Amino acid sequence: MNKIILIVDDSSTMLTSLKSVLELHGYKVETASNGLMALDKIKAGLKPNLIITDLNMPVMDGLEFIKNVKPLLRFTPILILTTESEQKKREEARKLGAAGWLVKPVSGTDLINVVKKFLP
Repeated sequence: MNKIILIVDDSSTMLTSLKSVLELHGYKVETASNGLMALDKIKAGLKPNLIITDLNMPVMDGLEFIKNVKPLLRFTPILILTTESEQKKREEARKLGAAGWLVKPVSGTDLINVVKKFLP
């Protein structure tokens, strides 16, 4: 059974490129364009093995999404993939339960290497 990765990003280009890379490596990928949409999918029964989320998105940003999703998926690792590199944001995300931080742009190889650490 393929492991499921939920990608949350407001950039359709980013969703498409990440999905392509991950599917080439055998992962099943679900996407959402903001935190609220992702949260709705999870409340509807989606059980991802890993979540990759952007920070800056309309409707519900990445930090608010993590606050809301952690009580529902306590043990699911969450990676932040963002253009932000501010240490304060990193610490806030880690306190909320983020397991890792990647700065855009990220190569397909680097993405897969990080994903494999969480989904061997």
